[in-house]
Amino acid sequence: MAQNNRKIVVIGAGIAGLCAAVYARKCGYEVELVEQHESAGGLATSWRRGDYTFETCLHWLLGSGPKGMLHAQWQEVFDIGKLKFVDPEVYVRLETEHGESLSIYSNVDRMEAELLKVAPQDDVEIRRFASAVRRVSKFKMLAPDEPWARKWLTSLRALPCLPLLRKLSSVTIEEYGRRFTHPLLKSFFEGGESARLSAVTLILSLAWMSEHNAGYPIGGSQAVIGLIVEKLRELGGHFRFGARVARVRVERDAAVGVQLADGEAIAADWVISAADGHSTIYELLGGKYADEITEKTYATLESFPSYLQVSLGIARDLSQQAGYVTRVLDAPLIVDPGTQLRQVSFRFFHYDPTFAPPGKTAVTCFLPTRNYEFWVNLQHRDPQRYQAEKHRICGEVIAILERSVPDVRQAIEVMDVSTPATVIRYTGNWKGSMEGWLLTPKSAFRPLRKTLPGLSQFLMVGQWVMPGGGLPSGLMTARSAIQAVCKQDRAPFTPQR
Repeated sequence: MAQNNRKIVVIGAGIAGLCAAVYARKCGYEVELVEQHESAGGLATSWRRGDYTFETCLHWLLGSGPKGMLHAQWQEVFDIGKLKFVDPEVYVRLETEHGESLSIYSNVDRMEAELLKVAPQDDVEIRRFASAVRRVSKFKMLAPDEPWARKWLTSLRALPCLPLLRKLSSVTIEEYGRRFTHPLLKSFFEGGESARLSAVTLILSLAWMSEHNAGYPIGGSQAVIGLIVEKLRELGGHFRFGARVARVRVERDAAVGVQLADGEAIAADWVISAADGHSTIYELLGGKYADEITEKTYATLESFPSYLQVSLGIARDLSQQAGYVTRVLDAPLIVDPGTQLRQVSFRFFHYDPTFAPPGKTAVTCFLPTRNYEFWVNLQHRDPQRYQAEKHRICGEVIAILERSVPDVRQAIEVMDVSTPATVIRYTGNWKGSMEGWLLTPKSAFRPLRKTLPGLSQFLMVGQWVMPGGGLPSGLMTARSAIQAVCKQDRAPFTPQR
């Protein structure tokens, strides 16, 4: 690997930090990746409990199709061909407490046919909905680092879709769903925190799934993370695990490295933070470079909520269940003060043989909440009640599951509950957020600044500089950041090397 005698320190070994480190090494930079925990992944993680693995992040990956959008970019940071992808037949199955159900199929043609059969009264809107999914499947998102000539060409090709995209971007998923009358179809659009996202996010997701470009990789997030770590080691990147950054070292308004919590200083020509955005700006840099735009961003933009996750290891083959099931409840589930859920979703990982022994199934239930302070304070001030609340939530989730999967309780071998306090402890994410900024009609697709005014040799990457979150934001912002570094240093940007 050719060297350019310049060094980059990357803070955080989540997906954005790993991708930035790989791109930097490919462009000849010496790289030191500093991570506070003993393994890579950040929010892109899973954990082992007995014979079961519980995933908390990756349920599909944009770019799984060899000819699909982002596939070539993923190939730049790891050998994506080593992954085996599964394309689920059903995107989600909605069920009521009274036996009614509705399947939203991943294939748009089959989805349209099923919805027309179940909800003929909504035939006009169903056809419009399916047509929108088909039309946006031809849309290619603009990468932040694309040359202007290519951006112009991409925009030109997207012209027929732009009026539809603008229309879908201006309403939330919940608002879009009000045009339907069938109760379960309305529930599909109106349930949970995702209802606050721009409608375009749902339409695009269904389009990518229908095009087989949003498959689930066997092994989940750690299969992806492991291959990127393997690529970075192969390129000669240096990891520093179990090392917490206390501050970014700055001299004459230029980042010159980082200082670890134990006092050790690591010098560098560039610092790239893939850590939590709020912590980076207000703690690692002491808020010195937070201007009016930064203050307004963190005061007005809406972040994703935090969450609890109930994970169950069940000694039964549950392959007859859809992989993703949403139960519409008669009575809401009380998660914490201020949080009541009318819908509860389960993921049955029977399609991933690495997550449970043969004949058994790993099951997770994701419970969004914005009352992260309740869980953090409870853990610190009343550990006994904290454990009691976790036990209560677990019991209520099992009771909901048991109403659709009879006698499941006696087959449960492993129970595990994580809370917003867990998320904050392991990731440091602001407010325990699951993915950074929500992609709403207000935030749109506009990327935020990856620089801070008055500070040179410093960049931020990841979900806090690109609304919408998810693994693609890590890849796209990392690529853009290293391209900007190379441009300023007058070094060649060689991602295919």
